[in-house]
Amino acid sequence: MQPGNALITFEQEGSRVRAWISASSLPPAASEQEHRYAVLTAALRQRGLECTVEYGLSDYIVHAELPDGSSLIISPPQEPPSEHREAPESWMVTRHRSAEPEVYELVYDSEPDGPDAQHRGSVSSLLAAVDTRLGQLGVPPRQVPKRSAEERAAGSVLHRAGFVPAVAFGGAHYYRLPSAMTDPAEQRLAVTRAFELLRAEGFRLAGDPALLAPGLPVARSHEASLGDRLGHLAKSVHTATHTREAIVPLSELTAPADGVLHRVVEILDATADWWEGFGEAADHAYANQLRLIAEDLDSCAIRLQEIRNDLADRHTVHPGKDEAQVSRTFPSAPASSRVSAALAPSPSAEQYALPADPPTESSARTVLPPARPSSVPGR
Repeated sequence: MQPGNALITFEQEGSRVRAWISASSLPPAASEQEHRYAVLTAALRQRGLECTVEYGLSDYIVHAELPDGSSLIISPPQEPPSEHREAPESWMVTRHRSAEPEVYELVYDSEPDGPDAQHRGSVSSLLAAVDTRLGQLGVPPRQVPKRSAEERAAGSVLHRAGFVPAVAFGGAHYYRLPSAMTDPAEQRLAVTRAFELLRAEGFRLAGDPALLAPGLPVARSHEASLGDRLGHLAKSVHTATHTREAIVPLSELTAPADGVLHRVVEILDATADWWEGFGEAADHAYANQLRLIAEDLDSCAIRLQEIRNDLADRHTVHPGKDEAQVSRTFPSAPASSRVSAALAPSPSAEQYALPADPPTESSARTVLPPARPSSVPGR
């Protein structure tokens, strides 16, 4: 996975911790400050506004041109500048126009003595205020683009780390820690795990170092996730030239004793039993839903077994898949090696510890070899 320009920003507001994913179309040579404000510039550009990142009094600011000829300025603390430039303690948003009629308007101010001080450095509160004012000024609503592969990959890592997807005011997507997770120490453990997993994937990261738990031993696995291994199996079908190769993925899915679908049904049934133990009416309802899904999936697995067996009985070369064509289309590896790699045992996991001090901006953005936590069921 190539994370490219994707930036994940962690922020805390009160007891809530959020992670914003920004995969803007910045060029590879984009400046440090452009990447730093990617969350803000992406939100403004989604509303059709032209914006730039410029130097203010003592730090960089975001400047956006509005349709009425005025300008919107989003600024972190300037005099003095923020002590944490990756996660400013506050924001100020003003609207200016020097031509007649002149305009000077304070849109948002979360500095300690400002009207929005309770929100402090919250990006979501900042964007909500900006969205509201832009709507009042007649700026077209945000056109949220289809999520990029980078955003989906980052979301997958956050999902595995225990975060929950959410939608902010204006339609922006982000991830958050579970609403009932309010213990600061537990939050730091969760954020540190997500931070390290994302950093191992090569994503750019930003946020207040206080959100991390320094010195915490974290298990890092060089083993591909179950989803990635199934993805390799899907690719192997594209390279298959014979039915004996094409049935390998279906065999993995439908093996009656320990196939993927069989294990998924086991997980759903076990989760239903566990969830029902809470004892309330809603818990029984969720447990019943899980069991119904498990029954449907079990029926699908039986049908897939039949289809797999029919394909196996064909035992013939695919008429439209000669080896030369496959080699030209998928030159990286033959089908057999892809299947073998997908089914081979994975290397053992390693243990490592975070440095004693919270990662700096430069260390947080160091690209490390790709790694993901394993979610392969034990056999």
